[in-house]
Amino acid sequence: MQPLLSQACWDTLYMVGWSTLVAVVAGLPLGVLLVLTDRGGLLQNTVANKVIGQVVNIARSMPFIILMVALMNFTRTVTGTTIGREAAIVPLAIGAIPFFARLVETAVREVDGGLVEAVQAMGGNTWTIVRKVLVPESLPSLIAGTTTTIVALIGYSAMAGTVGAGGLGDIAIRYGYQRFETELMWITVAILAVVIALIQFAGDHAARSLHRRGGRSGPAPKLRLLRAKEPATPGTGKAAV
Repeated sequence: MQPLLSQACWDTLYMVGWSTLVAVVAGLPLGVLLVLTDRGGLLQNTVANKVIGQVVNIARSMPFIILMVALMNFTRTVTGTTIGREAAIVPLAIGAIPFFARLVETAVREVDGGLVEAVQAMGGNTWTIVRKVLVPESLPSLIAGTTTTIVALIGYSAMAGTVGAGGLGDIAIRYGYQRFETELMWITVAILAVVIALIQFAGDHAARSLHRRGGRSGPAPKLRLLRAKEPATPGTGKAAV
């Protein structure tokens, strides 16, 4: 069964990897937008915020097994099939986007408002604030949120295996449960546990490393750079504040 388990592990990592990439690419701007359009935000728009928030809440509240069934026609349109690892990526990614967006929203809200005000005082626009303050300052929390999303997607991928998506979930159901090979089923459970533990360890280590360095990829030097670009006050030789 070793070749079968090896292929199942690769299928699981393939599904989780691509769906995580899509979730991060789509969920990051969505989470930031939830913060910017909220009351008191840089792009305050109550209507837009409520609409986006309700869409995210509805998508998050839908059980994954129901989401897979509901998206079958869309999955067939995108991939040409509803079976296999490529088909599983579609519901996995769509299910993870709102989940990750809420984690991004929580992470961005933790950023010190004083940094935002400082960049605004120096003439920074919304894009500058997002790029140089909000995302870099919340990076440790964003990495922790990405780790949580990956762990959740591994569980979702095992569930997707029950409907022909492949991966370790498919092995556990098809061979371990339906053929009464209990030992094989527990082997797949152990493999999933080890994979999750390794991913959690790597994510926690990366988040702690960034946190020890101040949780930044360089906002402080960038703020100094912005100050350096300000015109000097006549007669003083110093940059204006």
